[in-house]
Amino acid sequence: MGNNSHPCPACNSGDMEVFYRVASVPSNSCLLLESEEEARSYSRGSIDLGFCSACGFISNTSFNEKLTEYSGRYEETQGFSPTFRAFHENLANELIERHGLNGKSVVEIGCGKGEFLHLICALGDNDGLGFDPAYIDERDQPVRGERVKFVKDFFSDKYEVEDADFVACKMTLEHIPQARNFMTSIRESVHGQSDSVVFIQVPESNRIFEECAFEDIYYEHCSYFTPDSLGRLFEASSFSVTRTDIEYDGQYLTVEATYGNGEQVASRDHGGLATMRDLVSSFPTRVSAKINEWRETIDDRIKKGQKVVLWGSGSKGVSFLTTLGLESEIEAVVDINPNRQGYFMAGTGQKIVAPEDLKEINPDFVVVMNRIYTDEIREVLDGLGVEAELAAL
Repeated sequence: MGNNSHPCPACNSGDMEVFYRVASVPSNSCLLLESEEEARSYSRGSIDLGFCSACGFISNTSFNEKLTEYSGRYEETQGFSPTFRAFHENLANELIERHGLNGKSVVEIGCGKGEFLHLICALGDNDGLGFDPAYIDERDQPVRGERVKFVKDFFSDKYEVEDADFVACKMTLEHIPQARNFMTSIRESVHGQSDSVVFIQVPESNRIFEECAFEDIYYEHCSYFTPDSLGRLFEASSFSVTRTDIEYDGQYLTVEATYGNGEQVASRDHGGLATMRDLVSSFPTRVSAKINEWRETIDDRIKKGQKVVLWGSGSKGVSFLTTLGLESEIEAVVDINPNRQGYFMAGTGQKIVAPEDLKEINPDFVVVMNRIYTDEIREVLDGLGVEAELAAL
């Protein structure tokens, strides 16, 4: 690991040693960019991942939140995938059943376009309040709750929320550089009873560093959590952890906790720190080998005169393209989200197309950005009559 050290924003005690660097990456991956020129010239930042040996937290020590944008042109939804919709509905039903969320007050911090909040309120007849500057009022919802309100702003301690029975924060905490301060803000500003539940969902980082999933390392994700490090953060913020799980083909880490009595709880077992330390120490060498393998795979296809496309225009796609330095080698990037089609990939400039456009492109090789969608994508290609080899990250 490197010699530079930085204070840990999760435990406020350890120093973070930088172990992995990626220079000049797009500072936003999910913005709707209207031209190839705008996409290629979009602002860039640096990734310098640091590891805290005291709590296991990983953070981009070079993150500058002034370079990121969360607005109406931030298009992050996965809800057009049948696979994801089924997962979302199952998750909402499980949470409703486990925590008796019927006729209760539900708050979601970082609610995006509001799909999950609408869903859990509709299925459980709950009242909902969502916070997100990227929320769009006019957006159609597959399921719509009747008593749901939204604040188009970042959540902060300037908002006082009374009587919350359930607080959700899904795929948001990884975007927050000062994780400890953010959790403290939830504790102090969203008021609940001792049995009120806080539910956090983030990318699971043991998988990222074990599998060298470089496509899951990008600028907006400045914070990386394992079950141990996220549990420690909860407990350091005076929440009592009741459940930890890993879902969605090992990609999502979820933690549930109650407000408890607010007293300091016992610290967690640090037995996983040694394993994580070994993973980050060997990560630069292992990830370099994997990146080179993918470069050779793409180069080989191009030399054979094959057409290569990516499936998935979100953050994974941006990271894959920029890390490998792929531009004209990739014909196009496919996305089933119609709100992203016709726009361009940040950093590398490929056009985002609809699946139906592949009938004209006629690709030979499709690189799937998320393996959980492979069967779904194959079914779409078969329906279009497009014969192409699939390879999933």
